[in-house]
Amino acid sequence: MTKQHDIVPVHLVVQAMRDNGYKNASYALAELIDNSIQAKATGVEVLCAEKETQLEQRRRSRIHQIAVLDNGSGMDSTVLRMALQFGNGTYLAEDKHTGMGRFGMGLPCSSISQCKRVEVWTWQSGVENAIYTYLDLKEIKNKQLTEVPEPQKRPIPEIWEKVTTGFGETGTLVVWSDIDRCMWKTGKTIIENSEFVIGRMYRKFLDIGKVVIRMATFDINEPTKIMVEKFAQPNDPGYLMAKTSCPDPFDQTPMFHPWPEENSYETTVTIEFRDREHEVKIRFSYAKEEARPGKTPGNLPHGKHAAKNVGVSVVRAGRELELDESWAQKRATERWWGVEIEFPPTLDDLFGVTNNKQSARNFSELANLDIESMLRDGKTIIELQEELIQEGDPRGPLINLAYKLHKNIATMRNQINAQMPDSRSGQKRHQGPLAEKVATEVTEERKKEGHQGQSDKDESLPLEERKEIIESKLIDRGVLPSEAEELAAKTVSDGLKYTFRKADIETAAFFSVERGGGAIMIFLNANHSAYKNLVEVLEEEVEGVDPETLRSRLTNCLEGLKLLLMAWARYEDEQPDGPRRNKAQDARVDWGRVARQFLEGEE
Repeated sequence: MTKQHDIVPVHLVVQAMRDNGYKNASYALAELIDNSIQAKATGVEVLCAEKETQLEQRRRSRIHQIAVLDNGSGMDSTVLRMALQFGNGTYLAEDKHTGMGRFGMGLPCSSISQCKRVEVWTWQSGVENAIYTYLDLKEIKNKQLTEVPEPQKRPIPEIWEKVTTGFGETGTLVVWSDIDRCMWKTGKTIIENSEFVIGRMYRKFLDIGKVVIRMATFDINEPTKIMVEKFAQPNDPGYLMAKTSCPDPFDQTPMFHPWPEENSYETTVTIEFRDREHEVKIRFSYAKEEARPGKTPGNLPHGKHAAKNVGVSVVRAGRELELDESWAQKRATERWWGVEIEFPPTLDDLFGVTNNKQSARNFSELANLDIESMLRDGKTIIELQEELIQEGDPRGPLINLAYKLHKNIATMRNQINAQMPDSRSGQKRHQGPLAEKVATEVTEERKKEGHQGQSDKDESLPLEERKEIIESKLIDRGVLPSEAEELAAKTVSDGLKYTFRKADIETAAFFSVERGGGAIMIFLNANHSAYKNLVEVLEEEVEGVDPETLRSRLTNCLEGLKLLLMAWARYEDEQPDGPRRNKAQDARVDWGRVARQFLEGEE
């Protein structure tokens, strides 16, 4: 009986625990699947029973019960009662933090997040010897149930025998009834929404055939008639697995390359925590060239699949906790890179793993950390890490890991964005000569006037050598090898002095300039606001666009140009009187003189 001053009034706390943060039924079901895999099950079934219900003036089929059945090791009476207690379990001891279980909250918490009654049958020597117990929120609320009932031998309801592929010699059946908090109202929608997430969570187990997960929906009045049946396929957000749920043509072959290709794509970071060393594995990948054809590869089926797998996959004990989107930008091209980080349960406290195993909060907070600003005055990342650890900063042990992620994601992002075609690539932008050709002609005139450039000396190199140098520079900036080869060949064969490409540049510069092979390569920073306001707005398609939209684009472009010039004016204004201000003014005049000559050449 609950006493007036109990620290934990069970009937109230259990009701409050229903709001325990499970994102949806998929994540709640995952807790049960965790238990099954932990019990060494090779087969798990998610079974959804629908029942026709009168809703307003129509009868509709609605979810009535959900069951998770496995052929794992089963439980004895003591362990079964413990499994239904909140905060108890067999994996709570520190030396047992090696598998998916730990917190002792999975079965009861996940269940009450979706339903008011959870029943469990389990057996260790044939299904005919199954023992049974339950939790019922109504009984708990009314103080009729104050402890987990003593398990009793009880036959499994016949309906589950009719819809399963078979009972194992050992196993467990968990059944949710009185379902009141599931956002999906039919078994079909539960399976459709769970298949993708469950395939991703357990991809490592599914990929090697360690477990088979079957999902089925049936009418409770016609249990032999299966309405929906699916087997979870691996869903790899890094797209390095073959035979996954990714649509054709990448359902049987990986869609991404390991990154970097020339080295092992798996990086191991050693983290010291609580006087022990722990290994954290990081895997990087990026999309193959053939996965991104044309201007809008994201609209292809495999592109849409990738759009639902954006972020860093956080894996604990072989099972994904979450796909952390805080590491990604809100851009369509983010779907073309993948990162997986895997750590052992012994680092749960350091990573901030929640008791519902849906996130690693401490790790996620590092996504928006400006580490570069912390590396002032030539400080190395190791020095920064030691400094933070000495100060007792909880970010200290993870700072090197976060730094590697930030650097490598930025590099992959740069490479991918540089490889994406311009929105009007291949189209003739205007009827006059190409800007590259005009600039080349003006440069030749300036050379005759005695203006020599650093790049000019390489013009005497053999054509093939020039082409190789230019191609190498372009690839280093993230241009696809096939495109870089074509662009370098055209530059050399057409006698052009300039090439013009977009790129992702980490600095605040609007553009960067590189020289090689007798050519000058200009890379516009696709992340810079000036690019988005000046270049991108003019590169958009014009066919079929109404005059008002075109007028708006030009107005935005003009405003962007004004702001760009105002930014320079402010930069000049902030320079102190003396040499620095004079140099800024001289640079403006000199650049203006050259710009005038180039633009007059186009006229």
